[in-house]
Amino acid sequence: MHNVTDEVELLLQNARLRDELEPYIDESVQLVHFRQMNLREENSFLESMLAWERAPALPISCWSLPELVLPRPSSLDDDLLNTLLDDAIDRLFTARVVLEMTDHLSNRELYTLIYRDILPACEKKVDLPGNYLCWRCVDEADHDTWLTYYATESERLQWLENNEGPLPEAQPVPFPRKLPRASEQ
Repeated sequence: MHNVTDEVELLLQNARLRDELEPYIDESVQLVHFRQMNLREENSFLESMLAWERAPALPISCWSLPELVLPRPSSLDDDLLNTLLDDAIDRLFTARVVLEMTDHLSNRELYTLIYRDILPACEKKVDLPGNYLCWRCVDEADHDTWLTYYATESERLQWLENNEGPLPEAQPVPFPRKLPRASEQ
């Protein structure tokens, strides 16, 4: 009897979620293969879609309270900048923002990127457990940096097969750092 009750609850939840999502439905929903999901997985997916649709777009600086405001990088000596950088990384992680691919940047360059690009960026703040915004600190068009420091050997070879031009030599990252990851919380 318990399994039937659970199944009925899942079906009712599914119907409610589909009703709530109706105003947001577009052709992208038809790309999802719901038949490959069990009802619990489908409901979880629909919940995440609904959370995304309802999430406010806010500057990342406003994702935590108090607002994360940093002094201009040029006004800071290295010691203070390093302290503020560590604090900013911790506060961003607490607000569920994870920084990726930062090891090619010096502390000053990373701080400047956070100050100039990340904090003012308006992104949807989706409030779901385990949901993180992963900010890749390598520009999508910067193939050289990715190929030099982050691409695996197979990714480098695949890139070479699909693109013209020289393949930069793989090198160790100049500024290795251990940053918090989404899987650590």
